[in-house]
Amino acid sequence: MCGFAGEIRTDGTAPDLVALEQMSQVLAPRGPDGAGSWTHAQVGLVHRRLKIIDLSERGAQPMIDSERQLAIVFNGCIYNHHDLRAELRAGGQQFTSESDTEVILASYDHWGRERFADHLVGMFAFAIVEMSPGGSVVLCRDRLGIKPLYLADVQGGMRFASTLPALLAGGGIDTALDPIALHHYLSFHSVVPAPLTILRGVRKLPPATLLTVGPAGEPTRRTYWAPAFSRSAGHAAMDADDWRDAVLERLRVAVRRRMVADVPVGVLLSGGLDSSLIVALLAEAGMASDLQTFAIGFSDAGQREGNEFRYSDLVASQYGTHHHQIEVADEEVVSALDDAIAAMSEPMVSHDVVAFHLLSREVSQHLKVIQCGQGADEVFAGYLWYPPLRAVSGLGDDTYADEFIDRPHADILDELTPEYRLDRDPSRAFVRDHFALPGADTPLDRALRLDTEVMLVDDPVKRLDNMTMAWGLEARTPFLDHELVELAAACPPEHKLAHGGKGVLKEAARALLPNEVIDRPKGYFPVPLLSHLAGPGLQHITDALTTPQARGRGVFNQSNVDRLLANPNRQLTRLEGNRLWQIALLEIWLGAQGIA
Repeated sequence: MCGFAGEIRTDGTAPDLVALEQMSQVLAPRGPDGAGSWTHAQVGLVHRRLKIIDLSERGAQPMIDSERQLAIVFNGCIYNHHDLRAELRAGGQQFTSESDTEVILASYDHWGRERFADHLVGMFAFAIVEMSPGGSVVLCRDRLGIKPLYLADVQGGMRFASTLPALLAGGGIDTALDPIALHHYLSFHSVVPAPLTILRGVRKLPPATLLTVGPAGEPTRRTYWAPAFSRSAGHAAMDADDWRDAVLERLRVAVRRRMVADVPVGVLLSGGLDSSLIVALLAEAGMASDLQTFAIGFSDAGQREGNEFRYSDLVASQYGTHHHQIEVADEEVVSALDDAIAAMSEPMVSHDVVAFHLLSREVSQHLKVIQCGQGADEVFAGYLWYPPLRAVSGLGDDTYADEFIDRPHADILDELTPEYRLDRDPSRAFVRDHFALPGADTPLDRALRLDTEVMLVDDPVKRLDNMTMAWGLEARTPFLDHELVELAAACPPEHKLAHGGKGVLKEAARALLPNEVIDRPKGYFPVPLLSHLAGPGLQHITDALTTPQARGRGVFNQSNVDRLLANPNRQLTRLEGNRLWQIALLEIWLGAQGIA
């Protein structure tokens, strides 16, 4: 729910109200139900509200608590806010609303800055202002980075916002491309690991991080959560059946938690294992009869099937949900492409970003909250680059890089102009350094840790947040419940790799779903018009790459661009991504943000 922004001045001047209002305007789609602003001394906050919990004005933000001497702007949901409220009341805290926002303030007041975040179960990003003299500003992001938070230094201060475009709207940002981030973008199918973004002047707060900005502007960062990807004595006696049962029970809790709302909650039902399992568990809990589910499909292209309706229809029929089947024509994909790219906080090359954008548009006409299956592949080892790590000795970073990275360093040098070429390979170095960190037992554990902490956050999770919130729709991800992630991290690799990947999850689903859904080939939101470039999709990309603005930026080697345009579907990445689409997407995104 919601979007927020703020400014902290360190030069003794008042916050820039014009910049704050400009940022608020850009955030409006994330919160169509209300707007608020507040300034205090050298801090200014703005907020756009999507009403999900406590629909009254008592839940409006910025929320100012004169008794506790705290103010907050918050994006997300605290799923255990009812339990926390009861515990905090027993500890002497008083409440004036039923909102989860006030529960954060009471938790901060009760447990203090160092411990309060440990008690929050949910997805969240927020800024808390200590209003007392000499107070600090505390910025926090949830454990799995489900909710975003971007930062930028400006002359005389610092700004923060729920989206990168909101920061740009405030002005004064260095918009030059960061060469290391650009290398990551081309290596990790558009992922740029935190704290970097593609722009040199914008950074993002890493997941599970608490950033305290002192009264003189001095920052202090602390990571408050990190699961152990290792075997523990407490799990030593568990066999495959025990792990299956433990995973299923923890997932039950995660799905039930994400039904907490004062408005109806639906499900994005692709027909894959993950979203189907969410529907099955809601049916098991007696919630299917009133449940709305949604699936999207596209036209076939290049021998690629454009929908998976036969699977989503099967699950919807079995559990009697109110199912919506959304079919999208090619012309609509092309017309929606620019809007979807403009809604990206950072450029994202996955084709299903357009699917999520169009699906969210439709769902937002019916609901404000949905659950979806994002994250299960990273948490339970569902991708094709995991099995090769099974028998690898040593760190395993080279094997992971060979399987995962889109193109070798030499190819990146060939694609870029001299200004952006690096004499080293920062992306392979990033993988090596992350694999070398303690706390993961095997090469597969190290890969799953990297994907959970980095790749997941800045690809599928970011994609989901950006596309749903562009339509004022809140997406909840039970597979990223932090307690489920902790359990999965401790699970022995062989249970996750079984049955072609996600073995323990597939076994957990046997009692709930037909084998036809469980054992089907892995699918994605297919958007054939973008995975096989032809016709209007190819023309749109060609136009974007040949504009004077794109040529003037001078990012990509023009001779390489020409080669790609001549054979748009021949040069693919290791994971069968389209190289032409990757470079075109960046150019289109830069243009959408007004970056010359």
